[in-house]
Amino acid sequence: MKIVRNGLGTMTGPAEWFSGDVYIDVISPPAPPARIMGGVVRFTPGARTAWHTHPFGQTIHVTEGISLVQREGGPVEEVKPGDSVHIEPGENHWHGATPACFTTQIAYQAADDSGTHTVWGRRVTEEEYPG
Repeated sequence: MKIVRNGLGTMTGPAEWFSGDVYIDVISPPAPPARIMGGVVRFTPGARTAWHTHPFGQTIHVTEGISLVQREGGPVEEVKPGDSVHIEPGENHWHGATPACFTTQIAYQAADDSGTHTVWGRRVTEEEYPG
C-alpha cells in the first residue's frame, strides 16, 4: 500500500475564471511524465465557470446536487449525480450549479506540451445563464 499525502488546501476559484463562490480541491496534480490533472469542484447555487476549452478535452463526473453544462451553440443541459460529461478537445463550454442547488463535480483534464490544461475565455453573462 502507498499513501500519497495531499499538501494542498481548498482553493477559492479565481474571479477571472468563475462567477459566484467556487471551491477547488486538487486531487491529482500532474506529476511528470503524467499530464492528467484532477480536482473536486464545489459550486454554490448560481456559481459557474467562464467559457473555456481544454487542449485534450475534459471529463466531468457529478457527485452531488444538480449541475448545468453547455457547449457553445448547444442547449444548457442538466446533469445529475452519477452522470458524466465528456468534453471534446477544444470544445468551448461552461459548467456549474443551478440557481437553487449546490453541486459537486470531479473534473479531469490533460495538459499539453506547454503544461496548459485549460484555456479560459470570457465570463458567462446573466443573459446566457438560465437563472
